[in-house]
Amino acid sequence: MRSGTFWLAAFAIALGGLVVFLALRFDDALESSTDYLRLSYFVLLALLVSSGVFGWRRLGGRELFRELGSTIKIALAWVAIVAVLVLGYSYRHELGALKDRIVGELMPASPTAAGPRRIAVRAAANGHFYIDARVNGARVRFLIDTGATDIVLSPDDARRVGIDLKRLRFTNVYRTANGTVRGAPVRLRALTVGPVRFADLPASVNGAPMRGSLLGMTFLRRFKGYAVRNGVLTLDY
Repeated sequence: MRSGTFWLAAFAIALGGLVVFLALRFDDALESSTDYLRLSYFVLLALLVSSGVFGWRRLGGRELFRELGSTIKIALAWVAIVAVLVLGYSYRHELGALKDRIVGELMPASPTAAGPRRIAVRAAANGHFYIDARVNGARVRFLIDTGATDIVLSPDDARRVGIDLKRLRFTNVYRTANGTVRGAPVRLRALTVGPVRFADLPASVNGAPMRGSLLGMTFLRRFKGYAVRNGVLTLDY
């Protein structure tokens, strides 16, 4: 091992030992993730400077200036990387909100966080609100229908979530704009929307084919509140 590499490794080990000793000796000095981020920045900076110093000791004249320029470029690159990391951490909440906004625009049926204990979905191009949920572990896209009373599964969705249609009794009668239809009462083991999970929910399986499943008022009333504003449906839980 060359002497420069040896001394650089020794310096790195000593610096690491010093950091560990100080962290144990003053355990209240690092109270937040920001403190750890700053510490990492200074450790990286110290290692970068020391590597340049040990490298320059073996050089002279033109090689020294050539190596100096290369080291400055590397240092600037590290400064840029650390600056991006610090800015990303400092604006993590704003970036999270921006991410949710982008996801909401590209995938309006995906529920996104809209505040403490609040989720939101954006209206689709046709003005209706759809929401992606999981029923008994299977993904189901629902239409939110304030004109419907119950949670209603289409026959196709009911099969996908593990319901055996042959064992159902279609005793419920619903009067809709398209006439009278029958439904079979069922219990859903779990229905999950974003971070919200409901267990043992009453629902109905439609007796006739449907274009999709519905979430009616029995679902919406399980939230503390809901509102529609500027094409966004918010649900408080």
